[in-house]
Amino acid sequence: MAGVPEVKLSSLYQQLILEHYKKPRNRGTLEDSTVEVHMRNPACGDEIKLQMRIEDDVIRDLRFLGEGCSISQASVSMMTTMLKDRPLDDAIALARRFTEMMHGDPEAAKDRSLKDLRALQGVSKFPIRVKCALLGFDAMQEAIRQTRSDEHLGDVDEG
Repeated sequence: MAGVPEVKLSSLYQQLILEHYKKPRNRGTLEDSTVEVHMRNPACGDEIKLQMRIEDDVIRDLRFLGEGCSISQASVSMMTTMLKDRPLDDAIALARRFTEMMHGDPEAAKDRSLKDLRALQGVSKFPIRVKCALLGFDAMQEAIRQTRSDEHLGDVDEG
């Protein structure tokens, strides 16, 4: 009986991923975007075009277009639901935490701040699929790099 709740949770996670895949949130074109990034995963062909309107270091709005597997498309759909009206630093922190979960960090997998993204924690067991899950986050971080062209995201904690 100990395995039953895990199976039910896994099933719920699969349903959530499929729902975001079939009915993606924030899918479309953003007419007044301030930054646009196109990313492609050459290993599988997944593609994301992410458009964001950033004002005063806050993501005011964002949309995406893309094609690919359920993991890449659900991940970017979930990500976009969490970033509207959020400061860029929050978006960077979310990307870091999600990346930690994708690389198997058990504490990150329990982090409730990841919300629906926690449904993707099982992807960490399939290294080839991790890049699919991270594609939208890679696009978002690149968009922030372009917006903050004079700053380096990777150099935050030096010193």
